[in-house]
Amino acid sequence: MTDNPELKTIGFTPAIYLGNQAMFHVIGGVPIGDALSMASDFLCLAKSLTEDAAYAKDNGRHAWAAHYLAAMGKALVDDSLKVLMREREDSGD
Repeated sequence: MTDNPELKTIGFTPAIYLGNQAMFHVIGGVPIGDALSMASDFLCLAKSLTEDAAYAKDNGRHAWAAHYLAAMGKALVDDSLKVLMREREDSGD
């Protein structure tokens, strides 16, 4: 990964859309380690909810909750990747 503890999210990576308008986005200035930790938490919860959705006979609430958690986790990962890729390009690797 990186040894630079200064790396922070750039922000504005969209998470959830209504039509073609982003309703939520990642905020800038969050340390990359914290952002990726939160993404891991979101994705862990989404994984658990998708398993529940596979066995539940309800109205899809587990699936929709997992969908939104996965979207938020993906946005955090994508935003972090943008920073890491920029750092990689800047360092000449």
